[in-house]
Amino acid sequence: MAVKQALENQGLHPEKVTLGEVTLEEEHLSGAQLEKLDATLTGLGFERIDDRKARLIESIKNKVIKMIHHADKVDLRFNWSSVLSEELHYEYNYLSNLFSSVEGITLEQYIIRQKIEKAKELLFYDELNLSQIASRLGYSSVAHLSAQFKKVTGLTPSEMKRSRDLDHNRKPLDSVA
Repeated sequence: MAVKQALENQGLHPEKVTLGEVTLEEEHLSGAQLEKLDATLTGLGFERIDDRKARLIESIKNKVIKMIHHADKVDLRFNWSSVLSEELHYEYNYLSNLFSSVEGITLEQYIIRQKIEKAKELLFYDELNLSQIASRLGYSSVAHLSAQFKKVTGLTPSEMKRSRDLDHNRKPLDSVA
């Protein structure tokens, strides 16, 4: 409501205002309008995310998904901060803070949730045991995988495997958040 009010006070016409997204009737705003909007939103504790930042977040998500879901194995010594910084040409702290502010979860939590989705898939196909799954996803032990799995899903990997109800618990990769 605060964002909608701020937009209307500036003579703008919001069509839709939802958490993290605004659609305006106006197609283009002048530089002065954007500066004024940014100042108003900052005063309210919000930040306007431009297309460059949105593309950067998509790049982060795509890289994480590629490394977890499309690689044969995640190296135990794999350093997410170094890889993301080098590939995206930004400091990791900036990437992490931007990701958290827009997505509402930390980058580390997003990576963990993607790993858990991959673990669910591997459990479903029943080709690997828990030790092999933990190794493949870069966990130091089955206990570490199991603890994170239970924290995210509410079940241990063994309970999930026994239930065989994975189809109902799996999420499309692009909706993991």
